[in-house]
Amino acid sequence: MGHARKTIDPVARFGALRFEDRWDGLPDSLRSRVEPTPLPDAELVDFSPATAEAINLDPAAAADPELPAFLAGQRLPQGAAPTATAYAGHQFGNFVPQLGDGRAISLGQVSDRFGQPWDLQLKGCGRTPYSRWADGRAVLRSTIREHLCSEAMAGLGIPTTRSLGLVVSSERIQRETLEPGAALLRAAPSHIRFGHYEYVFYRQEYELLKPLADYVITQHFPHLRGHRAPYRQWLTEVMELTAWLVAQWQAVGFVHAVLNTDNMSILGLTIDYGPFAFMDAYDPKFTPNHSDPAGRYAYENQPLAAEWNFSRLLQATLPLLSDDPEEAVEIGTHILDRFQPEYQRQYNSQMRAKLGLKTADREDESLMDDLLERMAASGADFTRSFRALCQVSRDGRGDDFFLDEFADRDAASSWLAAYRQRLEAEPADDRARQLEMCRANPAYVLRTHLAQAAIEQATAGDYTEVERLRRLLERPFDEQPDMAGYAALPPDWAQGIELSCSS
Repeated sequence: MGHARKTIDPVARFGALRFEDRWDGLPDSLRSRVEPTPLPDAELVDFSPATAEAINLDPAAAADPELPAFLAGQRLPQGAAPTATAYAGHQFGNFVPQLGDGRAISLGQVSDRFGQPWDLQLKGCGRTPYSRWADGRAVLRSTIREHLCSEAMAGLGIPTTRSLGLVVSSERIQRETLEPGAALLRAAPSHIRFGHYEYVFYRQEYELLKPLADYVITQHFPHLRGHRAPYRQWLTEVMELTAWLVAQWQAVGFVHAVLNTDNMSILGLTIDYGPFAFMDAYDPKFTPNHSDPAGRYAYENQPLAAEWNFSRLLQATLPLLSDDPEEAVEIGTHILDRFQPEYQRQYNSQMRAKLGLKTADREDESLMDDLLERMAASGADFTRSFRALCQVSRDGRGDDFFLDEFADRDAASSWLAAYRQRLEAEPADDRARQLEMCRANPAYVLRTHLAQAAIEQATAGDYTEVERLRRLLERPFDEQPDMAGYAALPPDWAQGIELSCSS
């Protein structure tokens, strides 16, 4: 499958980017060698210097004439070992036994300057043995969305896969209409998902669970080697990472919208950016995915969906916990029972930071919930309301910035009175608290209409808005006066943007 390979020397072209094949620890039945099917006439749309630095690549590679060919799968660095993997998954609650990297091809692993591994993956460079009915391609709109949101999440400090860069092609791809083909290079410490373990378990290849778990533990949980109960502790830490991730999503109003088990990272990374969105007006039932009319993955349901997905991972890994099935279930149940308390602890911590509270009080949850209820009733913008709260002081200065976000100013004002009373128990002075809050409440997020505007300009051949947005979102907590318009409320036309699983 694929085309004859043309290689480039990564030492000459890309500095310290040296590929290794670390797939040897992965069971053979989970992987297939596959050559990319290159995109023709590749043109660079955008490149992320921040991601380049993360993977130990000189950001000057942005100017390398071979870069578009690399991102399009036309030229592969020496040492690359293109590989696609198989996995299964529960999609909207229904088990699908055969999924896999249908349009993603891992080139191999590189090490950052700390010696930590990064798996580099081309997305959109052709079919693999796991493509099923699909063409293995990606289109420009979805590629821009993934590129921008990957870097935006990194700017927010939320664990995520990264995007080194993307290219557009002269090739047209059939989706709802004919669209420009595109590809990006995705980077992550690992692309292993919950679904990899489900694939092995439901095929009853139980003997492969241990090497698959050991593969991840060796590379990413080395502190567990020699532990008296390594698999129990590993799954406990995966639970904690997953709960922490979802708590961070909730704190910035991010909705993944396709929270299937095959889209859940074993390292607690945000992965697979489809019909995601950052909420504008706060609505706990919000989902941007028109393919999810029941709202299974709506904002308010994400914590429960993540817990359910983790329960599927536990089910698939029970044979690792004990040779005695009853004992394995008991251990797994104990781990699962800790998910919601861990999530709530992490969420409360995030929300206290957003409110500028250093200490904990038993009434804090009621204060948080009361604010969100009033935001929902007023249709207040999630991001703008919390950012405006950063300007509120004990003496009443800055109140109008916050109150202006609410249709019902009286309701918001009564909440402010309770909030201000709560601040009296805080040790920090106003200025210190406000600065801390500005580091917890972003001024800028990747709103759907901003991404859509960049997509439309890029489709017309102008890529400047993609770069401008990426640069803005690398520093979402910083006031950027010349970019203030990007923090404005969405325009009326934004209500007509529809997203689905093809997004």
